[in-house]
Amino acid sequence: MSRTSRTRLRLALGASAFLLATAVVPAPAHAEDVTDTTDVADTTDVTDYAITVDPSARGATIDKTMYGVFFEDINRAADGGLYAELVQNRSFEYSTDDNKSYTPLTAWTVAGQAQVVNDSGRLNETNRNYLSLAAGSSVTNGGYNTGIAVEDGKKYDFSAWARADSGTTLGVSLQDAGGTLATARQVEVKKGGWARYKVTFSATRTSATGRLTVAASDATALDMVSLFPRDTYKHEPNGLRKDLAEKIAALHPGFVRFPGGCLVNTGSMEDYSAASGYQRKRSYQWKDTIGPVETRATNSNFWGYNQSYGLGYYEYFRLAEDIGAMPLPVVPALVTGCGQNKAVDDPALLKRHIQDTLDLVEFANGPVTSKWGKVRAEMGHPKPFHLTHIEVGNEENLPAEFFARFTQFRAAIQAAYPYMTVISNAGPDDSGSTFDTAWQLNKDAKVDMVDEHYYNSPQWFLQNNNRYDSYDRTGPKVFLGEYASGGNAFKNGLAEAAYMTGLERNADVVKLASYAPLFANEDYVQWRPDLVWFNNHASWGSANYEVQKLFMNNVGTRVVPSTATGTPSLVAPISGAVGLSTWATSAAYDDVKVTAADGSALLSDDFSGDASRWTHTGGGSWSLDDGQYVQTDTAAENTMVSAGDPAWHDYDLHVKATKRAGKEGFLVAFGVKDTGNYYWWNLGGWNNTQTAVEQAVDGGKSTLIAKPGTIETGRAYDVDIKVRGRQVTLYFDGQEWGSFADDKPAEPFRQVVTKDAKTGDLIVKVVNDQSSAARTAIALGGAKVASRAKVTTLAAAPDAVNSETATAVAPVVSTFNGVADKFSYTFPANSVTFLRIRQR
Repeated sequence: MSRTSRTRLRLALGASAFLLATAVVPAPAHAEDVTDTTDVADTTDVTDYAITVDPSARGATIDKTMYGVFFEDINRAADGGLYAELVQNRSFEYSTDDNKSYTPLTAWTVAGQAQVVNDSGRLNETNRNYLSLAAGSSVTNGGYNTGIAVEDGKKYDFSAWARADSGTTLGVSLQDAGGTLATARQVEVKKGGWARYKVTFSATRTSATGRLTVAASDATALDMVSLFPRDTYKHEPNGLRKDLAEKIAALHPGFVRFPGGCLVNTGSMEDYSAASGYQRKRSYQWKDTIGPVETRATNSNFWGYNQSYGLGYYEYFRLAEDIGAMPLPVVPALVTGCGQNKAVDDPALLKRHIQDTLDLVEFANGPVTSKWGKVRAEMGHPKPFHLTHIEVGNEENLPAEFFARFTQFRAAIQAAYPYMTVISNAGPDDSGSTFDTAWQLNKDAKVDMVDEHYYNSPQWFLQNNNRYDSYDRTGPKVFLGEYASGGNAFKNGLAEAAYMTGLERNADVVKLASYAPLFANEDYVQWRPDLVWFNNHASWGSANYEVQKLFMNNVGTRVVPSTATGTPSLVAPISGAVGLSTWATSAAYDDVKVTAADGSALLSDDFSGDASRWTHTGGGSWSLDDGQYVQTDTAAENTMVSAGDPAWHDYDLHVKATKRAGKEGFLVAFGVKDTGNYYWWNLGGWNNTQTAVEQAVDGGKSTLIAKPGTIETGRAYDVDIKVRGRQVTLYFDGQEWGSFADDKPAEPFRQVVTKDAKTGDLIVKVVNDQSSAARTAIALGGAKVASRAKVTTLAAAPDAVNSETATAVAPVVSTFNGVADKFSYTFPANSVTFLRIRQR
């Protein structure tokens, strides 16, 4: 411990309290055991801090809905996930509209003769397809992942709709490669029209590779072939997979946002009817998802598969009620997003969607005597669901067009239901022209709440803890509806935890927050990272999940103002090599020059010889072509080649770039350390709609500056980048395009203190995102406190991840007996620690 550190700590604590400065709680083993950890231990690798709490000051009130979850059907989160159905493609509705590889018999194998039919003999108008199974033939379903998972001794309910011109017998069996999994059953199908038939299996052993076979003695029509575990969460039939629902419940979320996400604001806004041609690529529309499951209209999922809507609005509302959370549905605003970016100009269609939204509120809250309240009651829930918040739209990238429609929704909703909070949004990014325009429109219209979304690097979250400190306290409130730091390692959870202390400190502005996405089936992943991972037989919470759970179970009711010292650090200049790259585009580069600040040449390459100075670390195909360095693969993403010294700093980079073909423009990199750490100027990115500078830190990217922009094919552009210290200035065809200073400190030590009105506890929440322990002087400002505190600690290596077989990041609960008005506590390296201190 240095002399300076000793002096600072003595001043913070006072002479008598300084004797406690060597008390440390070692990072414990990963277990939930409660242990006494008051023994004094020595540590040499520490950094010193001080936290000062002012219990007499009143901080922001924290709403009980502060933290929640966002469920979107991405990564097979619904079918094959939270929805407990074990049969995949149960109604034979899979289509190339869902996925180019799909057929109506995807997930099924046929023995004998069978065909999928779409004719007037169907089960109903919204369930278009059915299976015609010939006499003596059978079909077998492979379920999800490795197969149908069953557990020894558990019951499973089989059902199917069947129709036969003459009486027939269905033989139904469960088996895997090792043999039978349950006693086979026979179902007698009566002559005549469609009817639903049911039998129950009792599994005789456990398997994750099961198959369900249905065999017909005579010609039979089949639809809605289903196998459900009897043991579902809270409700059956048509219930939720128990382990996944329990992981949501364990978070004690204040709200559930659903159903999207990109599902809401992509695809056709038409309905599923003959008049619209039975649109299979529709936005998520709530009326498609209620009523008997066999009448719910199937749909193509934006993320590349089919959604059966067995898990629909009624089930979402019921889940929210079961876990004590506020339901928060999102409805389409008739402006598409997620790369589609089209405003639907159809007044009649807009009027219909507005009425649908009013009907949704009636479905949730209306009396049983109302039209839609009666529908809710008929589904089994006479009591209202107490809906108070509704969101219109999701990440629209056309703010003016979106807002023109949003205002019509808001006016209609609040005229009919004045108590409703109607939520708008600020587009898909944390900054930029769309964000700024959207926020100004929301402020001018005095919108209740604005939904912000961003996915950035861990460093961005460490640098932007104070993001909401400067927000207008009298303006619209913030709903942070989607955020994540780009990975599921503990270092990601640490950065998110550090950021969450800033959310709580600004609880008067940030009223709701939810990590996203919630679920991922490990065999069907479209998006990473995710909070909870699963397969067909197991589930596990990520390191991020453990962070969210710790915060969500220890929120408190009010912020207690506190201050903390920071980490001394020197901000070094941006340094690194230079690079060239493309994304789904072919481009040619020439005349690369790197010049030091003193005018000396660091690199000059006109590609008249070879490309030996360049190292290819990305994908794609690079070659020399007529004195240019060319990447030719229009499908490859991040094709980085780099040259130079990672120690270079304070330089000018010049490149001549030409787009040859593809979806986007080109990428010019600087400050390149390695494949996961660099800056690049992304010209014509996001399907050639935007130009931005992105920073990659350990593979996670953040946008530092962005503007609309496109790149023309065949035109040569001059790209110049000037790097001085942490300041970067960018020039496009000789004109200054923009500049930024990447000089925010990535502070690794963050804290917030809250009070729990129910228990009277002070909750001191500290994040130490560094490899050294944080020896901390804590002054409670005269608060009368008990000497013992409950301590919950998450501590692990930065790269630690949780998996199906190993839980590297888990909470450890202990006690600390050295609490006083002034005391010292050493927070372990790479840790999140909550001290619950009882006030006398």
